[in-house]
Amino acid sequence: MNADQRRFEVLRAIVADYVSTNEPVGSKALVDRHNLGVSSATVRNDMATLEEEGLIAQPHTSAGRIPTDKGYRLFVDRLHEIKPLTGAERRAIQAFLDGALDLDDVMRRSVRLLAQLTQQVAVVQYPTLTRSTVRHVEVVPITPARLMLVLITDTGRVDQRMVDLGDVIGDDEVGRMRTVLNSAMAEKRLADASAAVAELPEQAPSELRDAMTRVCSVLIESLVEHPEERMVLGGTPNLTRNVTDFPNSLRQVLEALEEQVVVLKLLAAARDSRTVTVRIGMENEAEEMQTTSVVSTGYGSHGMVLGGMGVVGPTRMDYPGTMAAVRAVAAYVGEILAGR
Repeated sequence: MNADQRRFEVLRAIVADYVSTNEPVGSKALVDRHNLGVSSATVRNDMATLEEEGLIAQPHTSAGRIPTDKGYRLFVDRLHEIKPLTGAERRAIQAFLDGALDLDDVMRRSVRLLAQLTQQVAVVQYPTLTRSTVRHVEVVPITPARLMLVLITDTGRVDQRMVDLGDVIGDDEVGRMRTVLNSAMAEKRLADASAAVAELPEQAPSELRDAMTRVCSVLIESLVEHPEERMVLGGTPNLTRNVTDFPNSLRQVLEALEEQVVVLKLLAAARDSRTVTVRIGMENEAEEMQTTSVVSTGYGSHGMVLGGMGVVGPTRMDYPGTMAAVRAVAAYVGEILAGR
C-alpha cells in the first residue's frame, strides 16, 4: 500500500468513526479501533497531511479531527461501487411498495420507507406530467346534466374532475363524447393531448358543442402541471435528532425544505436513474442547504426518467448505506410504475 492509499484508509477510518460516534477522532482511537497496520506516529503524520490538504479539520474545542466537505467528497468519489442491500432488505422494500393502491400511495410509501431506511429526510417528486402520456379518458354520467371525467396516464396517475353541463345529455351522446375524446388524446404526451382537446369543440356537432366545450376546458386544466402536487416530504423529525450537526442552521434547513422550489432544484440534478448523485455541503447552490448533504437519483421505466427522489441529511451521514437505499427504492418505484 503506498502512502496515498494509506492516507485514504486513515481518512476512511475517520469518516466511519465520526459518522457513528459524532465525536472528533484522535490518532490513538484510530489505531485502537482500526487495523491500519502502522504505528500511531505514522497515523499522526498522515492526519497532519490530510489536514494540510483540507480533508480533515480540528474543531477548536477538541484534540480529535473531523472530516471536511472536501474529505467526504473524496470518500464518496472513491466508493467504487454502492454496496447492494441484503436480500431481506430488498424483499422488505418490495413487499411494502407492492401493497400500494395507487400513485399517491406509491409516493407516500416510498417517502416513508426512504426516511426509515436512512433515518434522514426523504423527498420524492411526483412523476413529471409533461413526460406522461394519456392512457385513457373515462366519461361517467353522474346525473343527466353532470359528468365525471377520469383521466388516466401511463405513470399511474388518476385525475378525477366533475363537469356541470348546464343541460341534459343522453347516454348515446356520452358514448360519442367518450369515443371522440379517446381518439384525440390516447397515447399522446400531455401537452399534445391538451392541444388536440382544444380543437374538439369546433369539430363537434352543434347539439354536442356546448357540452364538449365545458368538458374540454376541464380536461385542459387537468392536463396542465399541478405545481402543488409536485413532491412528497417525509421524516423531517429525523433532522432534529442531532441538532449539533446543524450549528445555527437547523431552522434555515427546515424552512428551505418547506420551500418546494428549493427541494425540486436539488432533485433536478437527478436526471439519470442509473447514477446516484451526492451533493455535499457547499456544493449545494441554495445557501440554506450548505450544512446538508443531498443524495438523489432519478426513477422511471423503459429508459425514461419520470421524476427524482432522494434524502437530505447532515454532511455526517452514512453515505454508502444512504446511496444504496436511495438507489434500491428508486428502482422499485420505477418497476411499479412500469407495471401499472
